[in-house]
Amino acid sequence: MPLLQAVGLVSTLDRFAMAPMLVAMAADLGAPVADVVAAAGVYFLVYGLSQPLWGVAAERFGRVRTMRVALLLGGLLTAGSVLSASLAVLAVTRGLAGGFFGAAYPSCLIYLGDTVPAAARQHAISRLMVGVALGTAVASAGAGVVADRFTWRAAFLATGAGALLLSWVLRSLPEPRTGLARSSPSASLRLIGRSRPALLVLGLAFVEGAVLIGVVTLLPVAAHHGGASLTSAGLATAVYGAAVLVGSAVFGRLSRRWHPWRLITLGGSLAVLACSLLATTQQLWMAATVAGLLGLTWTALHASLQTWATEVLPAARALVVACFAGALFAGSSVAAVALADLVDAGRFTLISGLAAVLAAALTAVAAIARSRWAPTSDGGAPHPTSPPAAGPSTSGR
Repeated sequence: MPLLQAVGLVSTLDRFAMAPMLVAMAADLGAPVADVVAAAGVYFLVYGLSQPLWGVAAERFGRVRTMRVALLLGGLLTAGSVLSASLAVLAVTRGLAGGFFGAAYPSCLIYLGDTVPAAARQHAISRLMVGVALGTAVASAGAGVVADRFTWRAAFLATGAGALLLSWVLRSLPEPRTGLARSSPSASLRLIGRSRPALLVLGLAFVEGAVLIGVVTLLPVAAHHGGASLTSAGLATAVYGAAVLVGSAVFGRLSRRWHPWRLITLGGSLAVLACSLLATTQQLWMAATVAGLLGLTWTALHASLQTWATEVLPAARALVVACFAGALFAGSSVAAVALADLVDAGRFTLISGLAAVLAAALTAVAAIARSRWAPTSDGGAPHPTSPPAAGPSTSGR
């Protein structure tokens, strides 16, 4: 687990370092903030679009080998992005880096899906989120400080070096033995296409990416618009990482007793509250409050959906998890591009209101669907607190 947590830390550090530095990057490159937000969206878009390819690679070449190669190439591109002299060069180097980093964390989820029994899987994923929490906190607090005091380029140099080091260290992690027959990519895609629950999970991930990752990415910009310095905005959003750390422990324990639909309802309700509060004001104290609520949302709602992705179609687990991550970041990139003009105009009240509506719809659909779904094949029994089935199974045959 420590090595997998380190993968989560480094990949999250690279991803979340961008948000606190958007304003500094715009000033250094002489570009509008809206254009830099769109360039950051390229990272998430390529991150998302690359996921099916990494799912195929993980099946064919192994989970660990895929992680190592992705971290090596992603680290080189991230370190190389410090030489960017224009926004176009930055968008290309960061976009390609996002494509390679896209294999890191999803491969960890696939690894846990292969090695941890279904009943204990959500707790294991909650532990994995410790690395995500630390990466988020360090990136949110540290990247803004580095950009304010030195240069945004130093942050990317650090994350690139960390990825290169981890690629070498991971040679000691053994490949899992799943016991499941490997299917071809086309066969896996057909399985996913015929599984309504799998398609639903992917659709939920897309909306979740637009709401959660979209709001978290824009939070430092909103706080800066509300009068905070880059350093203060970064420190406020670092509360997100601390909340993920706390939520991982609390909701990890609850996952052993609560049915996932209850965690989804709780996490989604926190997201609605967070977005609604942000619509009222973007001052620093509110940004910190919203960051904390969204961090708790991530460990309750997102961890539940992630776990569902590892269970919904075991025969095509690698590709389902890869497509889940792809849908998540495709949603965030679509949101970044769609909202770029509103961000440039400072329309954060409208943005937050739209996010609250989407979060409410996401919560309702996800909670109801998860309460009605039960696994049919994963080598384990349904969740011990699952409610009795009421009607035909929706488990994806």
